[in-house]
Amino acid sequence: MTGKNTDRASVLLIFTGGTISMSEDPGTGALQPLDFDRVQALLPELKHTGVAVDSLAFDPLIDSSDIDPEDWRRLALTIGERYADYDGFVVLHGTDTMAYTASALSFMLENLSKPVVFTGSQLPVGITRSDAKENLLTAVEIAAARENGAALVPEVCVFFEDSLFRGNRTTKKNAEHFNAFESYNYPLLAKAGVHIKYFRSNIRYPKEGLSLRLRLRMAGGVAILKLFPGITEEVVSSLLATPGLRAVVLETFGAGNAPRAPWLFRALSEAIERQILIVNKTQCHTGSVEMGRYETSLNLLRAGVISAYDATTEALVTKLMHLLGEYPLEEVRRRLSLSICGEMTPA
Repeated sequence: MTGKNTDRASVLLIFTGGTISMSEDPGTGALQPLDFDRVQALLPELKHTGVAVDSLAFDPLIDSSDIDPEDWRRLALTIGERYADYDGFVVLHGTDTMAYTASALSFMLENLSKPVVFTGSQLPVGITRSDAKENLLTAVEIAAARENGAALVPEVCVFFEDSLFRGNRTTKKNAEHFNAFESYNYPLLAKAGVHIKYFRSNIRYPKEGLSLRLRLRMAGGVAILKLFPGITEEVVSSLLATPGLRAVVLETFGAGNAPRAPWLFRALSEAIERQILIVNKTQCHTGSVEMGRYETSLNLLRAGVISAYDATTEALVTKLMHLLGEYPLEEVRRRLSLSICGEMTPA
């Protein structure tokens, strides 16, 4: 371990899995997991960053499609246990669920004062034209960046291609091109070109004097219900009758609108009376829920549906898991309307 035994900035690379954690076997062409020695061989530039870099790998590595809340807890614990030893952390993660994991960690790492930078790649390290090299090297530089003794970006964030996003504002938008992620409702934290330009007014800084607190309890019982023209009472009722259901992210039209069918109002009202939380999330990437702006959202308001404003689905799902795991129902209901760590902009 290098850690704080050096005057250089120190960063811990955490390999969880995904394309960036793999390389192509020169003999067979098959993808195989990387170890840190292999990473250094493929990316000799790591030695010239001026940053003391250590690594740690999940064993076995996990495809991001298989990530679950237990893996989020493991990752949060890994960071918490080594928090004093490093100036920042880079998490190498598959792209498919990266926005979910980054969102979850933003709630689990309370009072964070060091960078936790998620990155990945669309092509494995060592393959011609791979985006892994620049993503990893820039993520390390961002995780190590300090000014006047304090981290420049003390947030859970996602770096991809040339952009640094707040993690809980991020959504994967592209499975083909290198600009795989977008933050539709919140501006960039930094932009990488010849130099890395940090947009300090967009960065969330912690209150002074507070120590990192791990919030590891993540509850289940959360579901997503996406409305569409022609959705039936049977489909909605079946989901709302799911055993153990505690909360629903209701993906609505436009500014938070839904069909005015009496059966839908009745189904949602009855579910809310059974203490199931229902949160209104627009299906639009850009914009915010404004319940009551149109007549087609008045029934949701009357039923007791809670506005998610401009939050992403990824942030809402993980926020609900976090809140339900940590607080009683009325406190969960109150906190759902608040921005806890920059995940939404309440009206």
